[in-house]
Amino acid sequence: MQSRLRFFALHLLGSASVLTLVLGGLYLGWYRWPGWYLSSALHIVGIVVLVDLVVGPTLTLIVANPRKPRRMLARDIAMIVTVQIVALIYGAATLWGGRPLYYTFSSDRLEFVQASDLQSDEIAVARRENPSLAPHWYSLPRWVWAPLPDDSDKAMQIVQGSVFGSGKDVIDMPRYFKPWEAGVPKLSAQLMRLDDIRYFSKKEKQSLRTLLEQQGLAPDKRNALTMWGAGRRVLAVFDPDTLQIQAIFKP
Repeated sequence: MQSRLRFFALHLLGSASVLTLVLGGLYLGWYRWPGWYLSSALHIVGIVVLVDLVVGPTLTLIVANPRKPRRMLARDIAMIVTVQIVALIYGAATLWGGRPLYYTFSSDRLEFVQASDLQSDEIAVARRENPSLAPHWYSLPRWVWAPLPDDSDKAMQIVQGSVFGSGKDVIDMPRYFKPWEAGVPKLSAQLMRLDDIRYFSKKEKQSLRTLLEQQGLAPDKRNALTMWGAGRRVLAVFDPDTLQIQAIFKP
């Protein structure tokens, strides 16, 4: 039994170390709050953790019979590790493709943009026309302003495509992105009181009001906007004077 437990402990330690390195790097680089929540990344992480920290070491505990020939034991453990590696590659690739690249302000809302939202042709155009804000493989999340283009025909085409689902939204076109600071005057005009935001239920607003008051923030000031992403939403609260983000709350 001691031999089984030793194999189990070594397997668990090795799996935990690799998993911490990969998931920790993704979290610290791209998925810090609110990225992990808006991207619904936890179910992918859950699958990887289940396979690599629960199933893998447990199977090793089962198969690590000291009476087995060494070649057979090595084969069994190698098969388990292979499955773990496949699960880790799948999870890491999925998280890499869905990593947050931008938090955008456009029109009257905040939205976050994942790497998978951007098409290669749009990225190529952005690198030619707007290189300072174009995405690269090493890009970390940035806060940007995503206004419609000044050309009214192009703007109308984007709006119609977005509304009817026949085209891309402006937040998926980094060629039009501008520095966050340039959109601050527009942002200021869109801030709302918590009670005036229609995207949260009465119960959610009560919960958010409590959170705001606990943090010493004023729920009755025009200081908030909804942030959207992957079917989820959070409340972003700004300092009305400096327009710096003070907090982001999950309803």
